[in-house]
Parts: sequence; C-alpha cells; structure tokens
Amino acid sequence: MTVRIRKYSWQLAPGAIRDIRQKVFVEEQKVPPELEWDATDEIADHFLAVLPDNTPAGVARLFSTLGETAHIGRMAILPEFRGQGIGETLLRHLITESAGQYPELRLSAQQHAIAFYQRAGFHVCSEPYDDADIPHLDMRCLAPALLENQSGSGRTHPMLLGTDTESWLFDNESSMVDLMDTMVGQAAQRLWLYDRVLDHDRYDRHRFRELVSSLARRHRLSEIRLLIHDDQPLVKRRHQLVELMRRLPSRIELRLVNSDHPYEGQPFILADREGVLYRHDFTRPSGFAGFSDSGRVRLLSENFQRMWDAGRSSLELRELPL
Repeated sequence: MTVRIRKYSWQLAPGAIRDIRQKVFVEEQKVPPELEWDATDEIADHFLAVLPDNTPAGVARLFSTLGETAHIGRMAILPEFRGQGIGETLLRHLITESAGQYPELRLSAQQHAIAFYQRAGFHVCSEPYDDADIPHLDMRCLAPALLENQSGSGRTHPMLLGTDTESWLFDNESSMVDLMDTMVGQAAQRLWLYDRVLDHDRYDRHRFRELVSSLARRHRLSEIRLLIHDDQPLVKRRHQLVELMRRLPSRIELRLVNSDHPYEGQPFILADREGVLYRHDFTRPSGFAGFSDSGRVRLLSENFQRMWDAGRSSLELRELPL
C-alpha cells in the first residue's frame, strides 16, 4: 500500500494526530489521559501516515536529547489499517529522518511489539518494566546511518546478535565504530578484544566505555578480555577502559601478547558465541562484521585463548594511580 508521511510541529499538527492517539492509547489501551499528553509534544516533531485518499492511518513523534540521541514515541496505527505495512513504512521514515543527524535512536516498545522493532534494526537494551500498566522494554539502534544505507536490501533483523546471518562489510572508521558498538551493546556475557593497541580514537570513547561498563556490571559471570601488543600509549595517557578495568578487576582484564609465541596478524572482537568484528589488518578500518557467525567465532576463540594463555599482565598499568 502506498503511504505518504507528513511532518508537523505540535502547534500546526492537524487534529487527526491527536484523534489517533486518543483512540489507540487512551480508548483502546486504557492509558490515562494525564500520561498520554505530556510536555514532550511541544518539542517533538510529529508524523502522520496518510493513505492515497488522504485518510489518516498512523502517527509517531520524534524528539532529541542533547542533540545526540533521537527518541521515537507515541507510534500508533489505527486498528483497521494494521497488518498492511503502514507501521514499517512509518518507522523506516523515522530512521531516514534521523540518519546523519543522530548517532543513536531509542524507543520504549510495548512487549508485544519487540519483534516488529527488531526487524527494523533495533535491539533490546533494558529489563522489562511497566508503563501505564503495560509491559515495555527499552530498545535502541546505534547505527541509524547504516540502516538507512541498507534500506531496501531485504535484510531481516539487521544487526541483531545471534539472528542476522548476513555479513556487514565496512571500509571506513564511522561504519566500523557503529557496527562495533552495536555488537558490543548486545553482548550478554562475553567480550574478547584483540588489537595492536587500544587506540584512543577508537576505544577511548564515552559510548564505547558505557557499553563495556554495562556489560561488565550486567552479569556476575561477565568476562571482558583485552589482549594487545603495546601498552605504552595507555601508560602515557589516561584511557577510560583502563580506568574501568581497575575499578572492576574481576570482570575486565588486560594482557599483553607474548611475541615469542604465535599470534594473529589481524585484529578482531568477539561478542558472546555469535558476534565477530574482523579487520583485515591493524592499520586500516576495513573488514566485516558477522552477528550470527558461530563457526568463525569458535575458531577465533581458540586462537585468542592460546594467545591469552601465553600473555602477561601489564605491570606499568597496575602501578598507575587511579
């Protein structure tokens, strides 16, 4: 079905936007009116999906926090128009609207709609909680620009760890970082990282540090291993991962490669038992990411374990003051 999406400010929004939200959220889902109508409406952009004959069919709103994260909310399709692809069209439009502007997209999804958002490239990033007595989970997309570039490719569940079976190729730093963060952000227990150095521009970023910190604190058996060749850049300049490691020594450990033993010539990151981000060499941001590549992860895990067992701790980092 052909659907057009129109964008409005709250002040100029047609009554159909309020009417659809009233019918779906307040009347159908029994959301209290005082929760449905909030001050965020004043700062959000509002989107109306209309059919070829201009019949209003669905709505959503989009707003940003700190100019960095865009939030999708109040997404609703009228009952008589559900199951016709209108929601998918509206969500793709919101991703396009955000790509290039924001590095992260977030939303609060009703539990029954999780699969719908996963098919569009979002992953769960919270435990379940109730909002207006309806079970919800927070979801996010850490690579809206990549999703926009892949629009129409036919990928199912893009970048969903353990499910997306197609490889993602990258040849620039921005794409590599987005894929890396998306993968690390979904790891449930294990993150193994192998590189020549913990490059500051690549790994000493606030978002990456927060993703690693969240993983380290999420599970009592969380295991984060950092295996590098050279620790001198870390000694000379403070690094967020090193500070995090020294605060959570039972969850995060760093070792140096023993060059007297065989070692890999290409860097990689392993997330749980399915995810791998592999670079062709230490110097360039070129390679591929696989989100459901258990065979390759198993092989690289064996190589990593051998290097890890032969490695040694960094005495200089251990002696640095917190």
